[in-house]
Amino acid sequence: MDSEDDMHDANDVASAEEEDDYYSGGEEEEEEDMDDEEDYDFAEEDDVDTGDYDFIANNSDDDAIASRSQNYTILKEEDIRQRQEEDITTIATVLSISREAACILLRRYEWTVNNVHEAWFADEERVRKAVGILDKPLVKFTNSGEVTCGICFESYNRDSLRSVACSHLFCDTCWKAYISTAINDGPGCLTLRCPDPSCGAAVGQDMIDELGSGEDKEKYGRYLRRSYVEDSRQIKWCPAPGCDSAVEYSLGGGSYDVTCSCSYSFCWNCTEEAHRPVDCETVAKWVLKNSAESENMNWILANSKPCPKCKRPIEKNQGCMHMTCTPPCKFEFCWLCLGAWSDHGERTGGFYACNRYEAAKQEGVYDEAERRREMAKNSLERYTHYYERWASNQSSRQKALSDLHQMQSIHLEKLSEVQSQPESQLKFIIEAWQQIVECRRVLKWTYAYGFYLPEEEQTKKQFFEYLQGEAEAGLERLHQCAEKELTNYLNSEGPSIEFNDFRTKLAGLTSVTKNYFENLVRALENGLSDVDSQAPPNMTSSKNVAGTSSKAKGGRAKGSSKTSSSVRNTDDSSGNWACDQCTYMNARSSTTCIMCQRRR
Repeated sequence: MDSEDDMHDANDVASAEEEDDYYSGGEEEEEEDMDDEEDYDFAEEDDVDTGDYDFIANNSDDDAIASRSQNYTILKEEDIRQRQEEDITTIATVLSISREAACILLRRYEWTVNNVHEAWFADEERVRKAVGILDKPLVKFTNSGEVTCGICFESYNRDSLRSVACSHLFCDTCWKAYISTAINDGPGCLTLRCPDPSCGAAVGQDMIDELGSGEDKEKYGRYLRRSYVEDSRQIKWCPAPGCDSAVEYSLGGGSYDVTCSCSYSFCWNCTEEAHRPVDCETVAKWVLKNSAESENMNWILANSKPCPKCKRPIEKNQGCMHMTCTPPCKFEFCWLCLGAWSDHGERTGGFYACNRYEAAKQEGVYDEAERRREMAKNSLERYTHYYERWASNQSSRQKALSDLHQMQSIHLEKLSEVQSQPESQLKFIIEAWQQIVECRRVLKWTYAYGFYLPEEEQTKKQFFEYLQGEAEAGLERLHQCAEKELTNYLNSEGPSIEFNDFRTKLAGLTSVTKNYFENLVRALENGLSDVDSQAPPNMTSSKNVAGTSSKAKGGRAKGSSKTSSSVRNTDDSSGNWACDQCTYMNARSSTTCIMCQRRR
């Protein structure tokens, strides 16, 4: 399972994910005999999902994205505007009110048409008062004479002043300043009321359009569109930097992992990056732990001691036991017993030992301090073990994304020319790289899952490590084949007669690896409930699994021929045999599995 030596070095590139239902357990396709190349349909693999990567597919149609994602819909800015207009029209028509009043009502009730209808027909007067939609003016003015503006107190002709439904009159200059100030203060301008302190009449969008500047109207429109998303319980913005799309999620639709049209995948529930099969609570704890200072304190406690005088932590990385604190303290002390160095010398053991420390240790003086330091060291080592592998898989995934980009934009066309095959018959390569990217994501989060798996549940822990090791070993074999073996055919001078064998092998490895990770994801989502706490599961030695993982990319796995369990090699009626390690159906004449190199 510990395969950090096999992880690729990576540069940071843009993040992308497979669709959330990659392992949703949908209808299983009929299995094809991988040895029979004529039965493998390379020309019509239209079911390969490539829409999650903006550099893979040319089809960026939102409807196509929505149709593939059964439980969520991607909303562009134009989609949001269209929905708003439709809802406003519906409310204005049914309630026989102006569009401005309908917009105010919808904002009040979180853009939910049904909620507006229920509240309105239950108590129209109360709703009008709450949102500031008045059915009659509060102030009456005579038609003759001049009227004083309620803000600047200048006198104006009655026809040159404006008001909302309440009839509190103000001049255009004051209205413009009032509106501009409110819009510049932020989204609160959407609930703007009459400038009169005692009045609660709402200021509608019609007043903004008449008196607001071009910049103010643009800001107001942006706040209005954002309110449609931010007030809704079913829609959230994509958290990717620079993305203006939103995602509408159908509650009860299964996994929360969604993929935006910008190719960024995230969890709709917690808005962190997609993390299936790990739950949001575990991810929140893991992210907090990675950013908290607790591990820094653990490192300080495990690897340093405080100066006996100023209490600043000091790390000893080499040299003798004579320590001198940094200025201005400059206190000299013994590293072992923390006593003043002036009391030390040859009689206490010299520069590299301390008799006082040894005697005090035997008496138990340092037991508590040593216990705390040992606990901190063990905790730090355990966290570092999981974090390094979590981060390494993240880097490997980013590298795989970069390789996938290159394959789609550069290498696929070249390979098509070299091997004299149309690109439509090379989709199995793209599918393999997509599988690698998705599996790296899943594998990364399994380390966060393993970190919080209780130590006392040894049976579950062993079963988890077994599944994780098998999945990781399969992934390494697939990654090696897609990365290294493909290079031979890419750099060849002409068509290779072995390319069809490579096609069969890579497609088979893709299928086997997907099967491994389906089992892993299913087990983790079920809380490893398949494990019988009374009887440990019959599984391959974890050492052999680790050996397989650590050597998979360099060639034949170390543990592939030394497992403690026997190989069943189930034969079918035609004489072909199924590998006990990866379940691949091999030809009768084969003595080793073509996928995992395990002997028959």
